Amino acid sequence: MPQERNHRVRTLWLTAVLHAFTHLYQVALIPLYLRIQQDLKLSNVEQSTLLVTVLGFAYFVPSYPLGTLADRLSRKKLLALGLVINSLGFLGLSVAPNYAWAVACVVVAGFGGSFYHPAATALIAGLFPEARGRAFGWVGVGASAGFCLGPLYAGWRAVSSGNWRAPIFELGSFGLIAPGVFVLLAQEESKILPGREDRIGPLPRGNSALRLFPSATLWALFIGASFAFSLRDFAGSAMTTSASLFLQNAHGFSPKFAGFALAGIFLASAISNPLFGHFSEGGRMRWVCVLLLLAAFLMSLFPRVPVPWMTPVLLAYGFFFLATYPIVEAALMESVPDAIRGRIFGLFITVGGLVGNLSHWLVGGWIKRLGSGASEPTKYLPLYAALSVLMLLSLTGLPFLHSLRRGERLPVSQLGVAPLTPLRTPEAP
Repeated sequence: MPQERNHRVRTLWLTAVLHAFTHLYQVALIPLYLRIQQDLKLSNVEQSTLLVTVLGFAYFVPSYPLGTLADRLSRKKLLALGLVINSLGFLGLSVAPNYAWAVACVVVAGFGGSFYHPAATALIAGLFPEARGRAFGWVGVGASAGFCLGPLYAGWRAVSSGNWRAPIFELGSFGLIAPGVFVLLAQEESKILPGREDRIGPLPRGNSALRLFPSATLWALFIGASFAFSLRDFAGSAMTTSASLFLQNAHGFSPKFAGFALAGIFLASAISNPLFGHFSEGGRMRWVCVLLLLAAFLMSLFPRVPVPWMTPVLLAYGFFFLATYPIVEAALMESVPDAIRGRIFGLFITVGGLVGNLSHWLVGGWIKRLGSGASEPTKYLPLYAALSVLMLLSLTGLPFLHSLRRGERLPVSQLGVAPLTPLRTPEAP
């Protein structure tokens, strides 16, 4: 029905807007490391990069409990509440008088951000069962916008205002507007697709986590896929932090121009996410393999090219690398029923997030140990070579994910949850 389709598409785009804010907050501090270090009188840049790692830990640690809530409560309300908390954390960070205050605020911001992915991924997977790759690709445009605008806006405003606090306050303020719009215009999944009400209700008795997969083999496949793709997350997160410090320390970039360069990583993914998401409907594993191989090559190439070519290489790297996310998410969501998708994705990103977000702190520590050598471009070559190897190792997640997709399509009754009402397949967005 046209009205049903309009509701679904509107909810998809509004979810993409919230996706933009969620990831904008994750990367806004990256071009500001050196300014934060100076203003808060920190002894080294490692403490600045640790703020992003702490934010990431606070973002991913609660993912499973929030996935449980997403399987029981209104996903729409959870999404709006999370962005409010995320925004308040940034407002508090903008007035932080000391480092301890700053750490507390990024914990609040990260916790608010943790509401997004379990609820949004399950919501979109349920709304578009016939075209999940495309739907996740379009939602990924929001992530691309946030990843791009975060460092771009933060770096520009830090230079134009003379301090790092102005962009943080402004971004936090903007984030308080979006949840109100989302609540007014987005609709509950059950109101768009009749029969989705079966998801909302009490969880099965006993330990619900143990009921997600009915065998140890499937648990092993899931954990193997989660850990392997966490290497992708580690390398990708390390790429942004290392590129920011590499460009500023070794090539004299200001926060403004470092922000512009980092924005290049995410800019082209606004095209690649829906493009490769659409292509992946015919072979998700094949496309993930191709994209990760290209991303690993460009990662190793980045520090070796002349300075004028560095931003284009970052743009090409982001074009291929970030397109892997909606494809992997679609493949994972296709492996399990709607009733447990929030918890499954919560566990998946908990593993990936905890491993991946160590990279910001570890890269900061690695660069601190360079000392005066941090200004020499050749000193960074081993770092980028190691990150490229990690990216290649993440390909080991493909056989795990492929086996998981083939083996876990079991009757919902075996998973310990109530069966869903069969759905009429709606038309694609």
